[in-house]
Amino acid sequence: MKSIVKFFLNHVPRPMLQRVAEGIVPVVGWFYYGHEVKCPLCGHTFRKFLPYGYVLPRENALCPHCLSLERHRLLWLYLERETDLFKEYPRLLHIAPEVCIMRHLKPHFKGHPGRYITADLESPLADLHFDVQQIPLADASVDAVMCNHLLEHVADDRKALGELYRVMKPGGWGIILSPVDLDYEQTYEDDTITDPAERTRIFGQYDHRRIYGRDYADRLRSAGFEVADIDYASSLGKEAVRRYALPPDHIYMVYKH
Repeated sequence: MKSIVKFFLNHVPRPMLQRVAEGIVPVVGWFYYGHEVKCPLCGHTFRKFLPYGYVLPRENALCPHCLSLERHRLLWLYLERETDLFKEYPRLLHIAPEVCIMRHLKPHFKGHPGRYITADLESPLADLHFDVQQIPLADASVDAVMCNHLLEHVADDRKALGELYRVMKPGGWGIILSPVDLDYEQTYEDDTITDPAERTRIFGQYDHRRIYGRDYADRLRSAGFEVADIDYASSLGKEAVRRYALPPDHIYMVYKH
């Protein structure tokens, strides 16, 4: 199974992969029936989740029903338990929308047109298509922003952060997540490395441009945001981490005052 997942991730274009996966993966899920792990997004249980990863597939990662990954489940639990997102209707800009989360947000905002905006560079599932380094929205035009696991792909992440800060209203909030390697004190990037295989070896994926380190929160602050660095998985306890197969990632909340 690991080799099959790795092949599809590395050889099927992302837009096509998103559509194909929704049909194929749930069928594979029948072979994972059980009650050891539970996806908090779709509520389904399995004996374990599917493996997932471009280079070294991670065990117990992908929900066979809704396609959530570890980070999606952690983010969902935080959104559901620690924010008022599902009680209110802020004008939310969701960049590179996670399908498993977008599937819940669209019905929530259905009676409030124009309040939920999805955007991506190329995904056919998004409402708008643009480069996050140049967002075609007015200053202070959104109440909240979600932009997760995108900045590591962007040529100028500081410019992208500046754009996210610009379009957010004063008093607004956001969640901006990226892969962070706490073994690195400082973010590492080297644009002179152009060979895809070498970039994969160093950065984990051929299309990653940097490895964020322990300075990630300061990088967000440099755009003007106030930042809360939250070790949320630890606060949920070991049983929740096991049951939902959560990662040790932190939640990075940003605020504009």
